[in-house]
Amino acid sequence: MIEKLRFRDPELAKRVAKKIHTVTPKEGTVKICHVCGTHEWTITHFGLRNLLPLNVEVIAGPGCPVCVTPASEIDEAVQLALKGVVVMCFGDVLRVSGSEMSLLDAKAKGADVRIVYGVSDAVKMAQKEPKKDFVFLAIGFETTAPSTAVEILNKPPNNFSFLVSHRVIPPAMKLLAEMEDLSLNGFIAPGHVSTIIGLEPYEVFPKVYGMPTVVAGFEPIDVLFGVYMILKQLRENKPRLENEYARVVSWEGNMKAQELMQKVFSVADGNWRGLGNIPSSKFMLNREYASYDAHLKHDVNVEHGIDIQHGCKCHLVIIGKIKPTECPLFMKACTPQKPVGACMVSIEGTCRIWAKAT
Repeated sequence: MIEKLRFRDPELAKRVAKKIHTVTPKEGTVKICHVCGTHEWTITHFGLRNLLPLNVEVIAGPGCPVCVTPASEIDEAVQLALKGVVVMCFGDVLRVSGSEMSLLDAKAKGADVRIVYGVSDAVKMAQKEPKKDFVFLAIGFETTAPSTAVEILNKPPNNFSFLVSHRVIPPAMKLLAEMEDLSLNGFIAPGHVSTIIGLEPYEVFPKVYGMPTVVAGFEPIDVLFGVYMILKQLRENKPRLENEYARVVSWEGNMKAQELMQKVFSVADGNWRGLGNIPSSKFMLNREYASYDAHLKHDVNVEHGIDIQHGCKCHLVIIGKIKPTECPLFMKACTPQKPVGACMVSIEGTCRIWAKAT
């Protein structure tokens, strides 16, 4: 099996898989949750679940920023686009459904919706067309929030503003840890986010919830080591925070990026698609940067949206309660070509990843 999975070092993978089996409890199920779309891609693409003991389950949590952006915030972007504002977003945001339509649907109705590869590209477009109003839909976790902060501090042109939809990962992990019917035994923390925020925000999980937590990288070996480290902690009954991704992630994280975010953003309660309101989980622009807030500048505010379409089970896939294949719409009414739920849209969405692997 391992030779067929294109590991860079299949012998090392064999040894780690063997180690995993030696530390796995003989009875009971161990449920480990990761919160990163790239981790899910690695796990599914390389068939890592096939290498684990039958009683070790690795589930995907809310690690896809596009998937957890609530419909209400897509609705705001759609409203602006239909009013004549140029709305810019990343490519995988274009097809995410709002309550009634996506930005792609708005574009089909004649709205000026543009895909950009970064927020700096969006700013340059606004500079070239000063007579038009531009709004950038800023979606992402702590990984991409610093880029938004940089552009705000650089004072973009007056015809440019932001719909800030950045989310904060640790509060969502706290929500999962407190779900009694999810019964988690450990976390694989996201590598990308951890390069920015460091390790300290995860200390609460072993200390308060008794949950082994390991920051892991994205190579198949990284993920396997992460699983092994969690199982070893469980066997020793010594939950702690460990850093498998030490070649990239430090204890303090990227202090410069954190400083930029603190200057520009404050943290508020935020809605997550399918999960509801999570305390202290969303970035908001600080008062001194209110002139760049598209909500205020264009008087747009949608408080409630329809997050989950009829028959869709995205809200259960996002927290790992069900597998994508357990959703009745998966690869039937909902496909990568014609997605119904947000989890089928983004390349980091669990349903999209599973669909591409079938």
